[in-house]
Amino acid sequence: MYYQQCNEEIVLKVTQDQRQELANFYTQVEQRAYRMAMIETRNSGDALDLVQDAMESLMKRYAHNPSEEWRPLFYKILQNRIKDWHRWSGLRSKLHLSKSVEEDAIEEQYQLASNELTPIEQTAQDLTMEKLQTVLKQLSFRQRQTVLLRVWEGFNVRETAHIMKCSQGSVKTHLSRALNALKILLEEDS
Repeated sequence: MYYQQCNEEIVLKVTQDQRQELANFYTQVEQRAYRMAMIETRNSGDALDLVQDAMESLMKRYAHNPSEEWRPLFYKILQNRIKDWHRWSGLRSKLHLSKSVEEDAIEEQYQLASNELTPIEQTAQDLTMEKLQTVLKQLSFRQRQTVLLRVWEGFNVRETAHIMKCSQGSVKTHLSRALNALKILLEEDS
C-alpha cells in the first residue's frame, strides 16, 4: 500500500495513533479517489500519482488536524492536483511529451496487483466505468467536479463549495445542469 511506502520523514512527525488513523483513512478513500482521478485523466498511472500526491500533501500539512477534517481537505487537495494535471497535460500535448514504455509497464503491474475481483467481475466493472467516463467526459470540468464530489463522494453543498472554491449557489447550478445533461446523454446512449 502506498501509505507504507510514503516518505518516512513525513510519517515520523506524527504519533503512532495518527499513523494508524492516516492509514485507515487512506484505505477508505484510496479506491474511490483513484476512480475519480481516473475519470479525469483516463490514465491509471496519472490517476494513481494524483491520489498519492494528494495523500502525501495531506500528511505533510494536515496530519495534526482532527481526523474529521481530513476527508474534505483530501478531496480539495485532489481537485487542485487534477486541475494542475489538466494544465500540464495541455502543455505536454503541445510539446509532444509522453510517458515511457517503462512507466506504462509499472502502471499495468500496479493494476494487476490491486485487483481482487474475478476476471468477469473486473470486465463488467471496467465496462461500466468506461461508460461512466465517456458520459462524464462530455460535461464541463466544473460540472464533473460537482457530480463527483456531491454524488460520488456525498459531500454536502457547503463542503463541495469549499473544495471547489466557489459559492454554494454555483455548486447547485453546476449539479443541476450536470444532472440534466447526464439524463439526456444516458437516454441517447440507450
